[in-house]
Amino acid sequence: MTANPKPQTMSTDEVAPAERAGFWGDWIGRMFQGLKSDVYGDVDFDGRATTLHAGDVVLTHLEASRHRVTRSSSVARATETPYLKIVAPWVGCAGVEQKGRETWVTPGQWSIYDTTDSYAVANPERVEHLIVMLPRTAIAERGLAIDDLMARRLGGSGGVSRLALETMRNAFRELRSMPEPAARGVGDAITQLVHLSLLDLAGQATALTQREALRERIKQHVALHLADPDLTVDAIARALNVSRRQLYNAFAEEPDGVASYIQARRLEACRRAFADRASAHRSITDIALGFGFQNMAHFSRVFRAHLGMAPSDYRRSALHGA
Repeated sequence: MTANPKPQTMSTDEVAPAERAGFWGDWIGRMFQGLKSDVYGDVDFDGRATTLHAGDVVLTHLEASRHRVTRSSSVARATETPYLKIVAPWVGCAGVEQKGRETWVTPGQWSIYDTTDSYAVANPERVEHLIVMLPRTAIAERGLAIDDLMARRLGGSGGVSRLALETMRNAFRELRSMPEPAARGVGDAITQLVHLSLLDLAGQATALTQREALRERIKQHVALHLADPDLTVDAIARALNVSRRQLYNAFAEEPDGVASYIQARRLEACRRAFADRASAHRSITDIALGFGFQNMAHFSRVFRAHLGMAPSDYRRSALHGA
């Protein structure tokens, strides 16, 4: 099973107190592509941050004394990787300024801004934030006009934006122990829920978007529980507190039903493991059982139907060509 990349951690704990603000500013600039930081002229400062990845989505748990960050238009234009960036306080507050708007968010709320344009985020008191970065194209290419949605407040009124916040928080807590394929699936779920939140904010929410939100919850649950041999339609319905009919309706526009989706995700996870040299020491049976298959004859049959060759032949071919 391919492991998720190890967390990246930065802390001022081992830095001399007089050098901490400068150390923090240098790190912020490197981590967040030229971002400028200041500490309101304070002498005492401390900060720490832990960063994890969910596919292309980057999540950072940040704890720090009061500080503010800014990005100029010139730096924003020179940014290599365009992101949409979310700040979601656990403790304290954040003031997000962009597009001529300033919005303050507190615990239970979040705001989003565009790294390709100038912005400022003020943290006038000690904070603990979740910072989430999504590739800008993952949202902008879906036809949503995002400029009017930046530096706005989300999450406080519940609904899909609250679900997005809970998903981001839960993802950060679970990512350390999550295999890479599952982490990528969770990143996709976060991206979809953020997109649905912005649709809702833009006044475009419909019954369809509510079904899409449930579908993403289902996919997230599947990604987190692939190893559970008891992962079934009924088990998912109980876990998400919905009916079987709601589950089936949520997947009505998918090419396959929920059960077929679970099997396809398990097969894909096995395929990736077979092609990964880091898992070469594990047996085919161990990998298949690790992703929730219970019967090896059934697994071999569906794997061959899915990929056109037996698991052993696929593994041999994939590793030989790797």
